[in-house]
Amino acid sequence: MEQRDRDSDDNKAPRALTIAGSDSGGGAGIQADLKTFAALGVYGAAAVTAVTAQNTLEIAAVAPLPASIVGQQIDAVLSDIGATAVKTGMLANAAVVEATAAALRRHGSSALVVDPVMRATSGRPLLDDAGVEALVRELLPLAAVVTPNVAEAEVLSGREVRSWDDARAAAMAIVERGARAVVITGGDFGDGAAATDVYYDGQTFRDYTSVRVRTRQTHGTGCTFSAAIVAGLARGMELPGAISLAKSYVTLALEYAYPLGRGHGPVHHFYRYWQPVGPRYVSGVKVR
Repeated sequence: MEQRDRDSDDNKAPRALTIAGSDSGGGAGIQADLKTFAALGVYGAAAVTAVTAQNTLEIAAVAPLPASIVGQQIDAVLSDIGATAVKTGMLANAAVVEATAAALRRHGSSALVVDPVMRATSGRPLLDDAGVEALVRELLPLAAVVTPNVAEAEVLSGREVRSWDDARAAAMAIVERGARAVVITGGDFGDGAAATDVYYDGQTFRDYTSVRVRTRQTHGTGCTFSAAIVAGLARGMELPGAISLAKSYVTLALEYAYPLGRGHGPVHHFYRYWQPVGPRYVSGVKVR
């Protein structure tokens, strides 16, 4: 039997690129994205937009990188390694947003997931007002899907979101502003037994619902969700299926998370492969 060429184009591993900030605590940003890609069988590359000094309690400092360096990182990856799908996370300012959009246009990246990171859980701003305007103007028209939480959906749509009807109206407004589809994540919306995300693609609404996992280990949830969508797209899945994969992955990563630090620890990206030594933690409760 003829040996298959391991380097042939049809035998290349799926590849993804994250364009985001670095989290020194390892729970969010590019660290969370790369862990998610690896856990889901995708080779990950990264373009760093900012360096943060943070842990489970706070973000102590943020240092954005020069926009030109961000653009050069994207060019370096996409001109050689390539990426079947791309995501953006924390972009810090308008100059970085514009450099990112310009680089993605140069390389024709079509499977783009935009996670519009605007504010940390602690309330610290991670994207200034000019950056938000640039994101709407430059990145939404390039996005296959945008993944805002409720607060970010309010900013992107210019509408208050206090009910499911409000969420659907906001989703329509975000698509009208250029995105091909949107998923408004509902993990922080309501306090029932279920966590529901609202999807809209310009024609169809769809709800993605899972059991609500009650735990303090929620750091990096949004980054992980958007990165899992990217991983699904990189592996050739259609968008609805990639969102289903991401919803399931994040739910189980929350379910199997274990305490780290003194604040909100990260989800467990590699729950499929290993468990911490000792008692298992499920929904924040120790199980023997």
